[in-house]
Amino acid sequence: MDRYTLAHASGTDWKSTAEQCLAEIKRPEQRTGYAQIGLLYLTDNIAADTEDILAFLREQTGVRDWVGSVGMGICATGQEYFDEPAIAILITEVEENSYRLLEGTKNLKPLSEEISVWSSQQESCFAIVHADPRNGAIPDIISGLADQLNGFLVGGLTSSRGPLSQISGEVCDGGVSGLVLAGNVPVSTALSQSCMPIGLRHQITACNQNVLIELDGRPALDVFKEDIGELLARDLQRIEGYIFAALPIANSDTGDYLVRNLVGIDLEQKMLAIGEIVESGQSIQFCRRDTEAVEADLVRMLDDLKRRTDLTPKGAVYFTCLARGPNMFGNTSQELKIIERELGDVPLVGFFCNGEISHRRLYTYTGVLTLFT
Repeated sequence: MDRYTLAHASGTDWKSTAEQCLAEIKRPEQRTGYAQIGLLYLTDNIAADTEDILAFLREQTGVRDWVGSVGMGICATGQEYFDEPAIAILITEVEENSYRLLEGTKNLKPLSEEISVWSSQQESCFAIVHADPRNGAIPDIISGLADQLNGFLVGGLTSSRGPLSQISGEVCDGGVSGLVLAGNVPVSTALSQSCMPIGLRHQITACNQNVLIELDGRPALDVFKEDIGELLARDLQRIEGYIFAALPIANSDTGDYLVRNLVGIDLEQKMLAIGEIVESGQSIQFCRRDTEAVEADLVRMLDDLKRRTDLTPKGAVYFTCLARGPNMFGNTSQELKIIERELGDVPLVGFFCNGEISHRRLYTYTGVLTLFT
């Protein structure tokens, strides 16, 4: 994947916006033995027009295979789009046998025979996927796909105030769809958290499904109050949107963790409820979310990617949480400008998600960046 063409625009309707994008596209002639692929992201203002947009772009560009998603916000190099008709396109080339489209799968089932045979011939696979937040089986489908593909997944849960449209060859919804790349397509990927751990790591010693009863043998709420400090502990209403639970991922060599919401507090019985089922013996930590922490970890992630990547990135795709972007940095595209500042003018597309996918897990409050090198 060494040729990348980026186009992005906003307009008053889908047609004028798509035409602006086409005016930016100077597509090179297709080389023998290669196929062109389009990554396509649309704001939900034009979600109802996804089929028309796809047909129009396919006809005008000659690119057959497209993958992408609708989003309440979409990303381009140094630019975020919200609350207006907007389109971001990244067209690239890969060797004809170096990719497959993953059609929408709505439950955990074996891959199609074609993809199964093809993926078994690869040393490894890398998949860019989009998932429907209405489907409760998505976490199992994601981990199952990672196993079946012997691969690493990145992506996000579609976000929309209207149709939750995905694109994988054709328009689809309800499951997981996307693009599977062979291991000979060079990529580097990393994840940035929005929440920084506070206090010590604790062991869950008593719980009931998602309710924390005891931590380290003590009432969960007592431990929680000690970690967040006296000021917040006196007025627990102030923790909403600021303090979260962090569940460390077992055997992670990077100290990775899943962030989950606090969903209830029982003052009388000194218990906490979080947005995840937990088990006794599991580790847990609490974390805080603020703009300074988000920016610091984003820069850390970008520095890490630069150290790991010898070559200048040729293209990028970014999946970031709806709670980031304008909700953390204001309406100035600051999150995307930080990426542009650190990496340069790399062609980038992506969207603001209802949840982010990295490797085989579903995250929240994160940014997942993939560089094509």
